[in-house]
Amino acid sequence: MAAEKIRESVIAGTWYPGNPERLTREIRGYLSRARVPNLKGRLVGLIAPHAGYMYSGPVAAHAYKLLEDRPFSRVVVVAPSHRAYFHGASIYHLGGYRTPLGVVPLDRDVVDGLLERKDLFSYVPQAHAQEHSLEIQLPFLQVVLKDFRLTPILLGDVSSSDCRAMAEALAQVIGDREVLLVASTDLSHYYSYDEAKRLDGRVLELVERFQPDALHAALQRRECEACGAGPMVSVLYAARALGATAARVLHYANSGDVTGDTRGVVGYMAAALFEDQAEGSHREERHG
Repeated sequence: MAAEKIRESVIAGTWYPGNPERLTREIRGYLSRARVPNLKGRLVGLIAPHAGYMYSGPVAAHAYKLLEDRPFSRVVVVAPSHRAYFHGASIYHLGGYRTPLGVVPLDRDVVDGLLERKDLFSYVPQAHAQEHSLEIQLPFLQVVLKDFRLTPILLGDVSSSDCRAMAEALAQVIGDREVLLVASTDLSHYYSYDEAKRLDGRVLELVERFQPDALHAALQRRECEACGAGPMVSVLYAARALGATAARVLHYANSGDVTGDTRGVVGYMAAALFEDQAEGSHREERHG
């Protein structure tokens, strides 16, 4: 087998601290200040933002805090491509991802299983070269989970049917393995504070109702915005296929809450997808 080609960090020292001690300290600080509900049931997936930690770290911490007593050893991160245009999904399969906290190894079982579905998954080198949206999730996961294996998926242009097909493939390949799904997305970009809250409130509503069909339709109609629309919709479908019956928005904020500049803000959400023991009997009613 050829030597692994580690994917080196492209945002350490800019989007988040490049020094491992400072990075760990900053993440632990965010986690210590986050307050999350006691979710009764099995956690299946998370939705987390992907801006620089100064802006989105406090929101992301609300999602990752749920992992403090849930030791996953395998994680699938689905994130959007901001710089490269392509259709479908690209999986980095050449080696692990490096951050200042070390190399996150690939989950070869899941990666190879997905890449067998050549109609859905491929490798687009330029997609991973400079992309921040996937990498920025990894230090949080490294601090909370310590050791885990990664399936890194970047989405380009995808339709609702693409999202459903990828979700079905994910669920089939994962099977009965305990794998955490993570969707990486920010919400509206560069609206006024009040307009951003209105637009983002629609995303929060449809996530909380666990309705990926309605969410995708609302995004298409421009009732709301999310740069990780495809990842978020895909992970909602995949989480349902893997047994999730409920979604909970854990926290919302926007960049105006950090900077005080409310003229043009970016929205951030943290959410959890889980199998709610109390609502298991209502699973069919929640199909949206």
